[in-house]
Amino acid sequence: MKLLFVVDPLAGLKPYKDSSVAMMRAATAHGHAVFATEARHLYIRDGFARAVCAALEVRAGDDWVHVAHTDTCTLKDFNAVVMRTDPPVDIDYLLATHLLGIAEANGTRVLNRPACLRDFNEKLAILNFPQFVAPTLVSADAAEIGRFLDEQHDIIVKPLTEMGGSGIFRLTLSDSNRNAILETLTRRGRRAIMAQRYLPEIKDGDKRILLINGEVVPWALARIPQAGDTRGNLAAGGTARAQPLTEHDRKIADTIAPWARDNGIFLAGLDVIGDCLTEINVTSPTGFQEITAQTGYDVAAQFIAAIERGCSTTVRP
Repeated sequence: MKLLFVVDPLAGLKPYKDSSVAMMRAATAHGHAVFATEARHLYIRDGFARAVCAALEVRAGDDWVHVAHTDTCTLKDFNAVVMRTDPPVDIDYLLATHLLGIAEANGTRVLNRPACLRDFNEKLAILNFPQFVAPTLVSADAAEIGRFLDEQHDIIVKPLTEMGGSGIFRLTLSDSNRNAILETLTRRGRRAIMAQRYLPEIKDGDKRILLINGEVVPWALARIPQAGDTRGNLAAGGTARAQPLTEHDRKIADTIAPWARDNGIFLAGLDVIGDCLTEINVTSPTGFQEITAQTGYDVAAQFIAAIERGCSTTVRP
């Protein structure tokens, strides 16, 4: 197969940590040709989606990648295009999904589907499964959020478009900075944010559960906050601990997996604190390398095998 990964600049990817690197290594190990591009290099000409692509030689170790050559490619000539650009989901990201939508119309298999990247906000998507969600409010109105805080006494507030724990705050009734925080996050009432009841189970970790084309990875990655922080995100200094899924974790995953597959979400990362679903990540879910290093379960190999099952190994003319 020929696989194209739409990623952030290669020089910024961490070979010991990034799931995109694990995917590329697994694809190489399976004998596939690996290419990379950036969202800014996508373009349309004569009705076809194209990109400036780098053909990669991918290997183990810190010196993990070599660019063999760079050329202009038509996306329909790839067996699959894997969209792995990190949030924020800003106008540039959304425009990239529109260009990938044209590639899909040309016959390219894009993972995740461009429409689902636009339609399923990673925070708001949990509202499709209210049975698993803690008390939640979405609003730009600071007074409404204040009333929610009065009811819940202890809440988490976060923007709807960020990643890695960016912009997440814990608010209590005695917090003297609450007005300033809400003014900043809502841009003085112009942008909706999410508020959720604080879940003390965060001390045991914010669990990442991976779904690959409707199949549940049997290990979760608990991201445990560092002392003095309420965020388990690895980007915010959390510690990663792989652990088997609990019975309730499996119930959440088994409920969401067919919904994700049916909506074109080939790879999803469910975030679960205690027994509550807090996010459904669809842009660039991570955790592959940590789970594999701690358990020996090769998540990236499962990801590539799932692409193989869904794609012909014959490149389309």
